[in-house]
Amino acid sequence: MADVLYDVAILGSGPAGYTAAIRAGQYGLKTALIEKDPFLGGTCLHVGCIPTKALLFNAELWDHLKNAAEFGIEGVDNRKLNWSAIQGRKSQVVSKHAKGLEFMMRKNKVDVVKGLGRMTGARQNDIFTVRVKSADGKTSDIKTRNVLLATGSEARMIPGLQPGDPILTNVEILKLDRLPKSLIVVGAGAVGVEFASIFRSFDAQVTIIEMLPRLVPIEDADVSKELERVYRKRGINFHTSAKVDKIEKTGSGVSVSFTVDGKSQTIEAEKILIAVGRKPRTDDIGLEATRIKPDRGFIKTNEWMETAEPGVYAIGDIVLGTPQLAHVGAMEGVVAIGKIAGKEVKPIDLLKIPNATYCHPEIGSVGLTEAKAKELGHNVKIGKFPFTANSRASIVGAHEGIIKIVSDAQHGEILGVHIIGPQATELIAEAVTAMELEGTVEDLMWTIHAHPTLAEAMLDASNSVYGLAINA
Repeated sequence: MADVLYDVAILGSGPAGYTAAIRAGQYGLKTALIEKDPFLGGTCLHVGCIPTKALLFNAELWDHLKNAAEFGIEGVDNRKLNWSAIQGRKSQVVSKHAKGLEFMMRKNKVDVVKGLGRMTGARQNDIFTVRVKSADGKTSDIKTRNVLLATGSEARMIPGLQPGDPILTNVEILKLDRLPKSLIVVGAGAVGVEFASIFRSFDAQVTIIEMLPRLVPIEDADVSKELERVYRKRGINFHTSAKVDKIEKTGSGVSVSFTVDGKSQTIEAEKILIAVGRKPRTDDIGLEATRIKPDRGFIKTNEWMETAEPGVYAIGDIVLGTPQLAHVGAMEGVVAIGKIAGKEVKPIDLLKIPNATYCHPEIGSVGLTEAKAKELGHNVKIGKFPFTANSRASIVGAHEGIIKIVSDAQHGEILGVHIIGPQATELIAEAVTAMELEGTVEDLMWTIHAHPTLAEAMLDASNSVYGLAINA
């Protein structure tokens, strides 16, 4: 490897890193992808997005079976849940895509280097040296014209606690060998509400504790309100504006003391999931030998993902000020590699990034919330349409939720779209496309949607902005 000069060396093979590597290969750049773990794919593929969503799909099927009689399907009262088989299928999905990544690296002539990569300093004669330490302790040097940092993130832990049964992060909870009868979830962001949804579907008693005033606090307030309503209906307990005071292990699991409205409460459960956000993995990658000065571990970049150190780029969860989402990291990789290759690229618009939360009901959103739009001085006009009035929602037996469009009253500009309901994570793509193309509410109103579809709810929501929804 020491005799090879790369155009770019990428540290980390998560969605940001592997997307960048593939695009670099497509552009004909000599590329090294350095990965400390024995597999490609990072957190998202192995202990994040993919295995979690696999479990959520199993949970959805299980919920459908509970209501099978409604659809005229009888004889499933004696159904049995095989947790081992569920975990096995989840692992098969992960394994399939991990092998797919290995194939994609070969296809695009990307050299995969196993080990922990660390920059040794700034360019010397226009060349960086990245030192790679393998699992057996041996070191080797990679020579490269550019470095792309994509080292990802890990779960934040409440100070004083260490992950391990019964105190879990997203990593440990995916490895449980049996279903807990009870679970406490600290944090009501995407990770928290998704795991709450999974384990409630599998009949665990679930309680969420959230420090902020509502569930999914980054979403529009109407989405939070609807999720809270549905979670109450599902029997998921939650406490918002709650401060965790103490977490202690017990003989049967864990005890949590917390304060709400000045009143102390204590609850117990078999397991507890800590879902209070993620921190960037930027320790021990050689930043101190460069001009890069991290901010709480995050790396500041410009719109082309360039850092303060010329020739060093950063993408994904480690970037300051961009959402820690796999699809954001992937697009940042495309932008960075395009810049390195001298191609025409387009910087990311933070207002056109979709959020997707796969709890039941699902949540999909893009752009400004109603509150934020008003705060920024927009003359806001709102449209809402409930899935209870959508024929396809009736057909599939999923009536919960709404589509809400936030628009500018003067020109009809779409400022934000917020969906909670069936297939919300898929439906949001239409809104993202409309906003990317600078479409207006009127453009949506004149877009013919097939019938009967869940997507028709978007048509009715756009019409509802002007009080003209057909089906409500």
